[in-house]
Amino acid sequence: MGGFNASILDGLREALRGPVLAPQDPGYDEARSIYNAMIDRRPAAIAQCVDAADVKATIAFAQDTGAELAVRGGGHSGPGLCLVDGGLVLDLSPMRWVRVDPATSSAQVGGGSQLGDVDHATHAFGLGMPAGIMSTTGVGGLTLGGGHGHLTRKYGLTIDNLLAADVVLADGRFITTSEKDYPDLFWALRGGGGNFGVVTSFTYRLHPVHTVGVAVTVWPIDRTAEVLRWYREFLPGADEDLNGFFAVLVVPPGPPFPEPIHGQKMCAVVWCYTGDLDANRLEEVLAVVNEPAPPAFHFATPMPYPALQTMFDELIPKGLQWYWRGDFFDAISDEAIEVFQQYGENIPTDLSTMHLYPVDGAAHRVSADDTAWAYRDAVWSGVIGGIDPDPANADLIRQWCVDFWNDLHPHSMGGSYINFLGEQEGPERVRTTYRGHYDQLSSIKSTYDPDNFFRANQNIPPSAGQRGAASQTA
Repeated sequence: MGGFNASILDGLREALRGPVLAPQDPGYDEARSIYNAMIDRRPAAIAQCVDAADVKATIAFAQDTGAELAVRGGGHSGPGLCLVDGGLVLDLSPMRWVRVDPATSSAQVGGGSQLGDVDHATHAFGLGMPAGIMSTTGVGGLTLGGGHGHLTRKYGLTIDNLLAADVVLADGRFITTSEKDYPDLFWALRGGGGNFGVVTSFTYRLHPVHTVGVAVTVWPIDRTAEVLRWYREFLPGADEDLNGFFAVLVVPPGPPFPEPIHGQKMCAVVWCYTGDLDANRLEEVLAVVNEPAPPAFHFATPMPYPALQTMFDELIPKGLQWYWRGDFFDAISDEAIEVFQQYGENIPTDLSTMHLYPVDGAAHRVSADDTAWAYRDAVWSGVIGGIDPDPANADLIRQWCVDFWNDLHPHSMGGSYINFLGEQEGPERVRTTYRGHYDQLSSIKSTYDPDNFFRANQNIPPSAGQRGAASQTA
């Protein structure tokens, strides 16, 4: 649809405590801008919800008017699924709040919060949760997709630490789901994306996290093969206190990197160590970085965990051109290493990169059938990101990413972390990502969203002939 009648939109404004922005309103362009500047969509209206009542009213409005609805949390969706042309955006970004309960080591978090909000609130109590590597990422999209980051090997995926969620369903009902209440929905939310409702708050289990050991090791790009052959053997056998994601990158022009290596193509590992930092323990743990080849640079220091989470924020801020694709890997074959070497040597722009995030350790101690996340046997979650500030380079970075992925994909497990699916990859990629869980997810979709109202996502359509009302199971 192209827009809303002014009087109809006034009705939505009267129903909400938060603002409703139309294209002619001040602040509309800022409200429709997201992390990926390659996405340029113009919703007919943006409802900035301040609480669950606003969410219920916005869903009711979309149902009554037949508007296509997209749900926005942190705005980090690579393919821009949080926006819809000509439709209605339900914007959760005003719902940024965190309530920590140190007695139970848990936190309830508003659905529009960013990881930085959680890290700030929990750090005061010496607590944290495994979630992402950037403070500006929204908790909603990250959690519903699964969630991995610096603490995954030690404490599991984000969904492994989800205790409950408040959800507004397509029919307007507000429910709280957990392993006890609506367990089928709770299972689906842990990895099934935004297919089942709007989550207005999440409750997480927290863990002891305060000061961590942080290190960055870089090697010349022509040593990629040697480094990867070492990394694939070393990290899975390392203590779970040690996490390290592998990358190919161009060294940025700033600290901690020395000027002689600025702008050089390198391979790297970014380390996070949650173990004992007394004496020279961090240096002892990371002495292994000399084994594959002499590093061009190695930097290590203790750091408050929230500082680690903000380390990349300024390097890759909102407003850049992005194109990404991903895959899971249970092994890094020699053939895959040749692909990493080739495309690392041909990185097209200074910010383009490829990361391999470990998803083993504690994440492997959760059964494959306990959550919708279908790749508990994966050891790494890979993502290729073509990134640049200049729109003129959009085709260049997209083609590098697609070519890299096409050559690497045959050496993967076939599916991807759902949050790393790129633009126009198609429904078969969604099905592959969920493996044998897909039909169960489709059946649960039939229960809670039988008309596929929530479809501006990596969509799982409802099963035909299995539609029914949601029922609470104790």
